[in-house]
Amino acid sequence: MHLAYPAVLAALLFCVGLYGVLARRNAILVLMSVELMLNAVNLNLVAFDVWLRDTLHTGQSLTLFVIAIAAAEIGIGLAIVLMVYRNRGTSDIDRLRDTAEGPEDGTGPEDPEGPAETGAPAKKAEATA
Repeated sequence: MHLAYPAVLAALLFCVGLYGVLARRNAILVLMSVELMLNAVNLNLVAFDVWLRDTLHTGQSLTLFVIAIAAAEIGIGLAIVLMVYRNRGTSDIDRLRDTAEGPEDGTGPEDPEGPAETGAPAKKAEATA
């Protein structure tokens, strides 16, 4: 078997994963795209191991190591995403980035109604009157 076939397939898988990481906003889809990229690397490792006829099978050993690391990464990543979803109510990466980079110097747009605690009872009293 030629080396070009698995190498092209691995390149396509890696490109799809890279597109998913760069274009997706959902954190779970980004984790899935990272897994696609790792699988492309695994395919390359095994293909080059077979092509080079390595007696120690280093490519296959590294593939098993990468699979173990990827399993740990996805477990920890999903746990972090679930905790963020419980705390913030969304797993949208752009919205999480916006809340993390809030204005610290106070030069951002101000709320004309003041703090949320003082504005909420006034609205409630207005609605019941």
